[in-house]
Amino acid sequence: VICGEKKFFTHDEVVSTLGEGAFGKVVECLDRNKSERVALKIVKNIERYREAAQSEIAVLGEINSLDDDHTFACVRMLDWFDHHGHICIVFELLGLSTFDYLRENDFLPFTVEHIRHMAFQIFRAVCFLHRNKVTHTDLKPENILFVRSDYDMEYNDRLKRDQRTLKSLDVKVVDFGNATFDRDHHPSLVSTRHYRAPEVILDLGWNQACDVWSLGCILMEYYLGLTVFQTHDSKEHLAMMERVLGPIPPSLLSKTRKRHFVERERLDWDEHSSSGRYVRKHCKPLKQYMQSRSAEHQQLFELIGSMLEYDVSRRITMEEALWHPFFTPLRMVRCP
Repeated sequence: VICGEKKFFTHDEVVSTLGEGAFGKVVECLDRNKSERVALKIVKNIERYREAAQSEIAVLGEINSLDDDHTFACVRMLDWFDHHGHICIVFELLGLSTFDYLRENDFLPFTVEHIRHMAFQIFRAVCFLHRNKVTHTDLKPENILFVRSDYDMEYNDRLKRDQRTLKSLDVKVVDFGNATFDRDHHPSLVSTRHYRAPEVILDLGWNQACDVWSLGCILMEYYLGLTVFQTHDSKEHLAMMERVLGPIPPSLLSKTRKRHFVERERLDWDEHSSSGRYVRKHCKPLKQYMQSRSAEHQQLFELIGSMLEYDVSRRITMEEALWHPFFTPLRMVRCP
């Protein structure tokens, strides 16, 4: 395939479809020239998706070149080409997403030790992005993939059932279609609903701290096996946050242009409505989710609490998070 003056290799054989979305689809291909399997993202020939794909190519090109020794857990872009208006991006082939693995494992949560190993890799990758002035903006379990997702089946005495045990906990961050350089325009709405930070919902502007909030939500999902903020309504979402984390500071509510969310410097929320009863039923204060009072559980929840901080200026940064005691068993070097 020829695109401009650059020649790209042709992937001769489509093996299977790995996933589909509004943007198009991802397929597994066999590159017969190199005898290797790759993932090919085929983007619809629609302007907004083409623009997102070109942005992803620019971001991946930059971050992959900055990490030419493959130190950080960001997916590698191998090539790209334009085929009759369809942007096609060639990636290294990875395993299941962490969400798909949870789903196929009946939403059994990961152990704290597994979360520690996965989170350390993810945090280092996102720290690397932030240090290079990139915000991912769409971190979620679907966008964190295992490098290999093969597993053993083992019998769990406590659950009285078989369960999967991964052979490797290596993961990579993927999908940079919405990644944004600090220098670029910041759209007002970013992130998938359940992982969206309060400053985004309140239209207060956002920065790299919105990734930190998303990762806090992801760690909770890994720990529980389910989404904490399970809603599709912005006001209900804010009410869920208050149920889990306490009241939203009046200083934030006073600045929002979403005035229909606010009544007398408080969230305008009726706890006795059907939605209010739903929030009380499905959410509880953060520390009440802890399944053990052991040191490692307490450290994990202290870390999550510092990530789910309403005030962006008080929210922990990725670099600070890497130095949290939760990661002491793994920490070898500081994020470069």
